[in-house]
Amino acid sequence: MKKKSVLLIGSGKFGKHVAMKLNELGHQVMVVDKNEDYINEVLPYVTNAQIGDSTNEAFLKSLGISNFDVCIVTIGNDFQASLETTCLLKELGAKKVVSRAEQDRQEKFLLRNGADEIVYPEKQLATWMAIRYSADHILDYIELDDDYSIFEVPVPKSWEGRSILEIDVRKKYDINIVAIKEGDKINVKVNASDVLDNKKTLLVLGEYKDLQKCFKI
Repeated sequence: MKKKSVLLIGSGKFGKHVAMKLNELGHQVMVVDKNEDYINEVLPYVTNAQIGDSTNEAFLKSLGISNFDVCIVTIGNDFQASLETTCLLKELGAKKVVSRAEQDRQEKFLLRNGADEIVYPEKQLATWMAIRYSADHILDYIELDDDYSIFEVPVPKSWEGRSILEIDVRKKYDINIVAIKEGDKINVKVNASDVLDNKKTLLVLGEYKDLQKCFKI
């Protein structure tokens, strides 16, 4: 994985978790916040930190915005500041701006004013929880877009002892087995001859309606 240079604006609870994960992945992170206490909490996980107002054009310009691979705006509870920051980042030459939204209408305004992508953590987590915990046999769930998803599911009893070729899920259900998981090991080199059993789980890709039909969700 190519290590990236990331500008993270906003170091509240959500921003701190983003910083921790970026640090774990080995990326270089500069964090900006006007709250010194927040900055102090996130310091162990970042390469550099600045206390300042991200809506101040001169301050942002001094950071060398165009040098970062991606700028992430995680400001919460102050949409005006988030919108102004997003707009300024794009005007100052940011290569990629990812901004946080807390409401549907915020998402639209951010996209119109410079954001390349939007994260909507509350909505995304709510969708994940609703799907994950409303069915007994969904172990994990990743939404790719409005139509396609990846589910982690146990091997159905009727599939145990049979090969992927025998089951022929692509033809029968129009879905694909993209990986087979056993314990902590994930095998992405799925072969038609692989025989399934109840010690394995499957990562399956397809349209949500087809996944529902296949696994009776």
